[in-house]
Amino acid sequence: MKILISNDDGYQAPGIVALYQALKDLADVEVVAPEHNNSAKSNALTLHSPLYVTAAVNGFRYVNGTPADCVHIALTGLLGYRPDLVISGINNGANMGDDTIYSGTVGAAMEGYLFGVPAIAISQVEKGWRELDAAAQKARELVQQLIHGSLLGSLSGAEPWLLNINIPNLPPDQLKPLKICRLGRRHSAERVITQASPRGETMYWIGGAGPAKDDVEGTDFHAAQLGHVTVTPLKVDLTDHDHLRYWAQTAARLTDSRDGAP
Repeated sequence: MKILISNDDGYQAPGIVALYQALKDLADVEVVAPEHNNSAKSNALTLHSPLYVTAAVNGFRYVNGTPADCVHIALTGLLGYRPDLVISGINNGANMGDDTIYSGTVGAAMEGYLFGVPAIAISQVEKGWRELDAAAQKARELVQQLIHGSLLGSLSGAEPWLLNINIPNLPPDQLKPLKICRLGRRHSAERVITQASPRGETMYWIGGAGPAKDDVEGTDFHAAQLGHVTVTPLKVDLTDHDHLRYWAQTAARLTDSRDGAP
């Protein structure tokens, strides 16, 4: 069993260190992570500048690039083998609802998924690393269950999977069981923050994420508020399947109009 670990908080982040410590005796585990914090980098790849890989004192390897860069180069030559599982995290803060679109944590896991390797993104619901050991232990339990269950039996098969997991910052005895959820939604982000630079220029800072908009029962927001470890299976297909027929009819009308049809 070979596991590749990455993240978006950087190779020195407490979350990735705790995850490695929790898993290192379960499998052959390697860490390839960003040199610095790369939150909200989504699936971005570095195409116009070189990437460098450096070995840290603790045996981790870090890259001067994005989370997706780390997994990409690991799977296309750096490791020299194909891992059985890619795990990204543990992230400092939730990745629920619309967060998954922007998340570098999810982006790293998704890069593994795109290469056909089953992948998991793991986050703590609140920032600050409170109860991190409990989250790492829960991650270990999940991987153990996958190993001993039927899911890891399909790791070498043709159908990979991608799971997004959020763990409340609670002691082990207060964490409620896994709950399979759909993604919720957030309100629009907060207003952009402006400041004057020392040269008198206007600087713009992206505002914080908005509050939950769709947090009803069945969503990851709702389950996490109740103390459940949330699990959401993700896919990459962005096609609006429900409206394909509508757009096909619209395109046909536009084509007829351009050709002079009545």
